[in-house]
Amino acid sequence: MTSTPVSIGSGLARRVAAELGQNVWLCYQCVRCTSGCPISRFFDWQPSQIMRALQLGQEDVALHAQTPWLCASCQACTTHCPQGLDVAGIMDFLTREAMGRGVKPPVPEADAFNSAFLREVRLWRRAYDLGMLAELKLRTGHLTEDLDIGLKMFRKGKFAFLPRRPRRRRRARPVQGATDAVAYYPGCSLTSTAKEYDESTRAVCDALGITLLEPKGWVCCGGSVAHRADPQRAFDLPMENLSLVARSGFSEVTMPCAGCFSRHKFAQAAEPGEEAAAVGPAVRVSSLLETILQHAGTQEVAARVKRPLKGLRVVCYYGCMLTRPPDVTGAGRPEDPTEMDRLVAALGAQVIDWSYKTACCGAVHSLVRKEIVLTLGKELIDQARAAGADAIAVACPLCHANLDARQTQMEIDQPMPVLYFTQLMAIAMGLPPKAAALNGNLMDARPILKEKALID
Repeated sequence: MTSTPVSIGSGLARRVAAELGQNVWLCYQCVRCTSGCPISRFFDWQPSQIMRALQLGQEDVALHAQTPWLCASCQACTTHCPQGLDVAGIMDFLTREAMGRGVKPPVPEADAFNSAFLREVRLWRRAYDLGMLAELKLRTGHLTEDLDIGLKMFRKGKFAFLPRRPRRRRRARPVQGATDAVAYYPGCSLTSTAKEYDESTRAVCDALGITLLEPKGWVCCGGSVAHRADPQRAFDLPMENLSLVARSGFSEVTMPCAGCFSRHKFAQAAEPGEEAAAVGPAVRVSSLLETILQHAGTQEVAARVKRPLKGLRVVCYYGCMLTRPPDVTGAGRPEDPTEMDRLVAALGAQVIDWSYKTACCGAVHSLVRKEIVLTLGKELIDQARAAGADAIAVACPLCHANLDARQTQMEIDQPMPVLYFTQLMAIAMGLPPKAAALNGNLMDARPILKEKALID
């Protein structure tokens, strides 16, 4: 009886080491990357199996698997790896390597989304949702899918009808008042699908005496797409923004969008060239939660409360990008953050602790594999309801879109309001109704808020 010998090659593993500086042979198959992966149930090969395939030189498995294409870049595997391997980065590498070798993408929707997104960013220097969606639907053939949600969002003004290309500013001049202000980078989402986040953020910070100034000429951060498909662009775009911020005279920039925050922090953490060394360390990149806590604090927030959120039971959902990986974000408690909890508690709400603070909502799979987002989103909402919550507070436009807009497609007995934490702040601080922008939410939170006598 003869046996087929196992061929062990090192070519692909050496490519990983050369491009990423990651030694895949350090993996000893503890399987923590797999056990902690929120979407492993949707994979054909588990992350630990992909790592073993790299070690054994099984390029057919590593390059043809759906797994790297379905990775949500939640950074759980990278955060949990006891050997310090950037497993999420390795998954990104494999998609690029497969494309470079002419391998047909096993998840064509993911490739179509990546191409459409990056094309819009190249054309307009910011994401243009309608253009990206049009190309994605034409390439995938899903022309009528989600038209119901799209029309609702369009009616609420969440889509810009025409793209706006920011003027390139190579010689940015200092902005008057920059030394006493915080640079405000809204990112693409807050100018379109997350306008209620933008409006409530500006109103709340103004009421707290935090001066936000938006530098003119900022560009898209590239999102997780550039991070995966074009690492150089994923570095250049954030560094262009940080250079603009620094040359405008700011020492800190706040980013309400968790994805934008993550991408700029990753750019700063990358091996610095001359520009990165000069600009990166000079500008502090803060999440909006960090900015409010540092410049105002919970005591000041509590002092500004005019209409305490008494009787409102809230769970705080941070998502993936605000805390992971901690060596990039600087989070002290990456799996159990408390910043939003403390802020919401200062508003007078009853904050309920739960185990899903940093669980993944499915990220951009909302436009790639919708069933992933519907499954994960329903689990999150069910768990929030089981914990006794009346509402979910979020700090990420993508998390909000997945839990708010997609909720009507989930088999949920009772709708769950999903609010930006700044909307809750605007309500508690007694700001005008326009500041809370509650009309922007697809899942109407006003009935429960009226029931609790928190709004008129």
